[in-house]
Amino acid sequence: MSERNTLMRSLHDIGLAAWFGGSLMGAVGLNGAARTVEEPVLASRIASAGWAAWTPVNAAAIGAHLVGGAALLGANSARVAHQSGVGASTVAKTVLTGAALAATAYSRVLGKKIELASSPDSEDQEASADHPVELEQAQRHLAMLQWALPALTAGMLVLNALHGEQQRPEQQKAGMLRRAASPLAMAGGTGMAAVRRASHHRASTGCC
Repeated sequence: MSERNTLMRSLHDIGLAAWFGGSLMGAVGLNGAARTVEEPVLASRIASAGWAAWTPVNAAAIGAHLVGGAALLGANSARVAHQSGVGASTVAKTVLTGAALAATAYSRVLGKKIELASSPDSEDQEASADHPVELEQAQRHLAMLQWALPALTAGMLVLNALHGEQQRPEQQKAGMLRRAASPLAMAGGTGMAAVRRASHHRASTGCC
């Protein structure tokens, strides 16, 4: 590929870096600091305020990553279709991205429940009672998702590194040759089988 995609690659990489870094810092730093507060309601209030402030930035980072990723996928569509191994790694990254998006969205739903429940505003507390998720359930699920998100986005970073390695000229050449050799080998095997069937038919019928 001769053209450059610097802007789209930057959006893709910076967005993913912020998504991963923000989720990891939140789990280790923000939630860890909140746990040092002895009063549970105050601890929830501190953590909720931090995550609420981060949410718009996180949404922008995810949007940048998705826009950049879609553009890069279009620019590399020929490699995805024809270079051996690229299609599989692209599918794996797409699955991880979908899982990370779902985990992020669900985390925000759970976080909103805790935010409302720990708010000093009586209207927020009333709204919390109407929230579809129970408070204890929200706390349990968030305790798991705080580590699931960094793990999922870290997996995306690993696959991103793999995609970079697959763009090396020698990797592209070898991958294209392996993909091209596969249908040729299948066609050759089919042709040999047809020759053997024809030979067997001639031998059994005596036909030349």
